Amino acid sequence: MRRRPLILGSTLLLPATAWPQRAERIARIGFVASVPIKSWPPFAVFTEAMRERGWIEGRHYAVDEASYDGRAEQIPAVVAELMKRRPDLIVGSATPSMRPLMQATKTIPIVMFAVGDPEGQGFVSSLARPGGNVTGLSSLDHGMLTKQFELLLQAAPRARRIGVVLNPEIPPHAKGLREVEAAAERLGVMVRPVPLRKPDDIEPMKQALQRERVDAVHFFANPVLNTGDRAAPLAAFALQQRWPTAISDRPQVAAGMLLAYGWRIDDLLRRLPHYVIRILEGTPPGELPVEQPTRFYTTINLKTARALELKLPQTLLLQADEVIE
Repeated sequence: MRRRPLILGSTLLLPATAWPQRAERIARIGFVASVPIKSWPPFAVFTEAMRERGWIEGRHYAVDEASYDGRAEQIPAVVAELMKRRPDLIVGSATPSMRPLMQATKTIPIVMFAVGDPEGQGFVSSLARPGGNVTGLSSLDHGMLTKQFELLLQAAPRARRIGVVLNPEIPPHAKGLREVEAAAERLGVMVRPVPLRKPDDIEPMKQALQRERVDAVHFFANPVLNTGDRAAPLAAFALQQRWPTAISDRPQVAAGMLLAYGWRIDDLLRRLPHYVIRILEGTPPGELPVEQPTRFYTTINLKTARALELKLPQTLLLQADEVIE
């Protein structure tokens, strides 16, 4: 495995905060996510970053999990149950969680985590001045999906029918599809959209891709794929079908997908305490600007490329921040 060094934005290390000392109780942080967040391996990055700032889990704060297993229809009930626990702050992970959270409370601070197009969807008044009780970290989808699509075609230049797996109910996906379709027209290939709204759609999705006789598959980032052990079986199926694949997240490439381009979850998890701590210390969320990723990574699974008998161009390999051997 080859890695290039990464320089992250500077992080200010703070002493133990005054919030737990002043309140003399543990801050309760609700975390709405597709997965049970505390058992999710990357979550350790968040607890470590909190510790670096003097906030110790169990001593200064506790995390209340609220997970929905990639089933967006369950989010309102999950949020309602979370509200009964009276959290001091809520982290809303991924776009589907935000509207139910905003409908449930206008007063509890909500910190977005990897939410697409928050201004366009009306979650904040603007990125610079969010207003209200919402701020946090955007996923910056604009242009990223087109880049993934272009990299996929660099890896598989003979592909002519590209399956695009998306959730039509996520507004950034609909916008991203239009961008990818424009890129496909420019590059002289066809796009075949296939929906994936919930886990029950995985088998129909696979069948639809087969019916469409696609040559490669572009997966838009989707909570369904981040839940449980779904990426590895899907990667194995794509390999069986001889489909090169592109996605945004490195873990799916480690699980067998061909390539990824996008921000990395660890970077956002390290930045998340900036919002959580400042808000718990008294800063109104509407005064904290929404941040977008500034660093994007290309990851390639060379083992998958060999299994697909793809000879990746050197220009593509040179773009890679990580090559999984």
